[in-house]
Amino acid sequence: MRTESLKTDPAATSSAAASRLTRLFARRPLNFTLRMAPMIDIIFLLLIFFLVCAKWRPQEQFLPLRLPTAGAAEISLVSSEPLVIQITAQSRGCDVRIGQLTNVQIRQDHVEQDLAGLIEQLQNSLTAQNRFASDPVEIICEPDVKWDYFAKIYNVLYGVGLTDITFCLTESP
Repeated sequence: MRTESLKTDPAATSSAAASRLTRLFARRPLNFTLRMAPMIDIIFLLLIFFLVCAKWRPQEQFLPLRLPTAGAAEISLVSSEPLVIQITAQSRGCDVRIGQLTNVQIRQDHVEQDLAGLIEQLQNSLTAQNRFASDPVEIICEPDVKWDYFAKIYNVLYGVGLTDITFCLTESP
């Protein structure tokens, strides 16, 4: 019967609904509070995460090294000029010029003896010019020189201990 009365009278239904809403909101307090315990838990979890993920490195300004004393010799890091070795063709062999000072002839009939003389002259030139085996060497070879002489001279240079050997190529006209 109660439903019938609500259906028949629209004013009564709206007043009944309004009274229910007021009773519903009257029961609940309107205080808004934040719960701090979950927020503190989240803060501690973030703190632990950043502590675990942080990269701990030593201080960058401190390096354990010993500096040389004032009287120590200076080492030059400038690369030295290459030792130029020029190979020119001759009618019966070739001519090897070491730097600007020394000439050695490699003759066709005395190749072994002339290569031994080349080794001796090369060692004398290296010591006279205060050069080391790690200093660069540049070979300038004329196109007329036979490959056999060139290969044997290269083997002598490598056998003496010179390893930084470069070739200067020239085109024939």
